[in-house]
Amino acid sequence: MAEPQEADKATTPAGGGKAVFGVSAEERLIDLPGLLEEFVTEGFISRRQAEDVIIAPRTQREQGMHPMEIVAARDYENRAEPGRKLDLEFMTLWLAERARQPYLRIDPLKINVNAVTEVMSYAFAQRHHILAVEVSDDEVVIASGQPWMYQWEGMLTQTLRGRRIKRVVANPADITRYALEFYTMARSVSRAENDGREVSAIANFEQLLELGQLKSPDANDAHVVNIVDWLLNYAFEQRASDIHIEPRRDKGFVRFRIDGVLHHVYELPAAVNAAVTSRLKILGRMDVAEKRRPQDGRIKTKRPDGDEVELRLSTLPTAFGEKMVMRIFDPDVLLRSFTELGLTGDDHERWRAMTAANNGIVLVTGPTGSGKTTTLYSTLKQLATPEVNVCTIEDPIEMVEPTFNQMQVQHNIDVGFAEGVKALLRQDPDIIMVGEIRDLETAEMAVQAALTGHLVISTLHTNDAPTAITRLLDLGVPSYMIKATVLGVMAQRLVRTLCPHCKADADVDLEAWQLLTQPFKVKPPKKVCEPVGCLECRDTGYMGRMGIYEVLPLTQQVHPLIRDDADLDGLRKQALRDGMRTLRLSGAQKVGAGFTTINEVLRVVPLSDA
Repeated sequence: MAEPQEADKATTPAGGGKAVFGVSAEERLIDLPGLLEEFVTEGFISRRQAEDVIIAPRTQREQGMHPMEIVAARDYENRAEPGRKLDLEFMTLWLAERARQPYLRIDPLKINVNAVTEVMSYAFAQRHHILAVEVSDDEVVIASGQPWMYQWEGMLTQTLRGRRIKRVVANPADITRYALEFYTMARSVSRAENDGREVSAIANFEQLLELGQLKSPDANDAHVVNIVDWLLNYAFEQRASDIHIEPRRDKGFVRFRIDGVLHHVYELPAAVNAAVTSRLKILGRMDVAEKRRPQDGRIKTKRPDGDEVELRLSTLPTAFGEKMVMRIFDPDVLLRSFTELGLTGDDHERWRAMTAANNGIVLVTGPTGSGKTTTLYSTLKQLATPEVNVCTIEDPIEMVEPTFNQMQVQHNIDVGFAEGVKALLRQDPDIIMVGEIRDLETAEMAVQAALTGHLVISTLHTNDAPTAITRLLDLGVPSYMIKATVLGVMAQRLVRTLCPHCKADADVDLEAWQLLTQPFKVKPPKKVCEPVGCLECRDTGYMGRMGIYEVLPLTQQVHPLIRDDADLDGLRKQALRDGMRTLRLSGAQKVGAGFTTINEVLRVVPLSDA
C-alpha cells in the first residue's frame, strides 16, 4: 500500500503528548459542540449555522455518526474558501493537520483485506471506530477519525507481537463503510471455507494425490452468494472492465482490470475460489459439472444505482482448476458520441463517409481490448434507423441491443460466422455486422454480401490499417475482390486519459516526442500535461480511456497497389500521402491536446507503426 501522505512532519506518538484543537489535554473524544465551536473560530461556518446544527433533532442514523459527518450532511459552503463546500474530505484533511498525524484516503484496491481483518475483531474496530489499513512485519497502520483517543492502543499492542502502531487520520465515513465491507467479506470467505463438503479435486492437476481431501463449499451456500455479490458490486464501483478469478496451487487470486491495467484485489482459499467460479457458472447458465473444456456464458444484473449491466463470462481449464474472466459491458457506452470516444476531426469524417455507403466492406482492426466492439456497436446504433434492417452475427453476443437483430455463433451445431452470414443474407438485411473475419470462408461470404448490395462491418486482428489488406490477401481473398468491395479500414487502440482533477502542465520531453512522431517531423507543442495523482483517480493520475485511430479509405490512388504481391510499405506511404494519420500521430495529437501522455501512447502503440 502507498505510504500515507504526511499532513505535518511532526506526528503524535502513541501515548505521548495529546492535544485537542491545539490545546494540551488528556484523551478526549471529538464531540459536535466542540467541533462546531472550532469551525466558527476558523471561519468555516457562521455562529447561526452552528446553532442550527446543535438544535436540530437527531435521527437514529445520525446518533451513531461522527460529528464531521453530521456537519457534512448540511452541505454548507466553506465561508473561508468561497465556492468550496465544507465536505467531509476537507474536514478530514483539516483534522489531520490539527492532530499532526498523517492523512490517508483509503483506497480499497491497495489494501490486503485478509491481513488487515486479522489484526483485530470487527467488534473491536467498530467499538473504537478504527480500521487497520496496512500490515507489515514491524508495523501496523491504523486509520481513525478520532486522533485524540488512545485507549485502544494499549489493548491492541498486546496482540501485535512487537509490531508498532502507526496512526493515520481518515474519512470517518470511509472507515465505517470499509470496515463493514472488509469484515463481511472476510467472514463469508472464512465460513465458506469451514462449512465445505467433500468433492473431487481432479480439476487441479497438482492435487491428484489428494483426492477426497479437498473441501469445497456449495456454490449456492449463502456465504458464497455474499462473496459473489460483493465482488460484482466492488467491480462496478471501481470502474472495472474485467474481473479475473484465477486458481493457483493453494489459493485463488481476484484481479480487476481498470483503465486497461490489472489490479490485485483479493486472495481466496482454493476451495472457496472454486465455489465462487461454480456460483458464477450457475448464474451464467453454464455447465457446472463440465470443467475440462472452455465455456462461455453471460449474466445480466443491475448496479446499486439501478442501471443494468451485462457481463460476458469465459472459463478456461488450467493446471490448478478453472480460470474465469468476466467482461463488464456498460450499456451507456452505446449512448456515447464519437467525440467522447476520441474519434474527431478528419478521422471522424472519413469513418462517417465509409459507413454511410450503401454497400461494401468496412473493417476495424486492433488487438483484443482495443475498443473494437465499442466502435462497432456505437456505429451500428447510429446507423440503425427505422428504415434499415441491421443484422449481426457474433461470437458471443456481447451487448444485447433492441434495435439490432443479433445472432450468435453456435459451434456445437456447426453454425459459424460463414454459415451465419449465409443465413442473414436471406433475412433481407441492409447492414450486416460480422463479429470477426477469421478464415477464407467467412471473408468470401462477407465479399459476397457486399457484392449483392449490403454494407458489411467487421473486425480483423492486425496491428495497423494497411496490414488489413495484406491479411485479406493471406487469407486467400483475390486482390480484385478487395478493390471491388473494401471501402476502408480503421485501426485503433485505447489510451488512458489524464485525470481532469489533478493533471498538471509540464515541459515536453523532446527525445520522447521525437520517438513518438518519427520518422515525421512534427513540431512539439509548447506544453504537455503529466499525471499527478489525487483522490479522484486513486493516485494513478489517469481516469478513463479514449481511442486513438488510424483511418485508411481505399481511394483510387491506393487501388493500383492492391495486388497479390502487394508491397506493405508502398501501401502505407500512399495512404499517408492521401491524408491517413498513423496511430502514433493520432496519439501525438491527443498528447498535444492534453488528454494523455507520450509514455501512455508509446505503451499501447507498436513502434513498428510509422
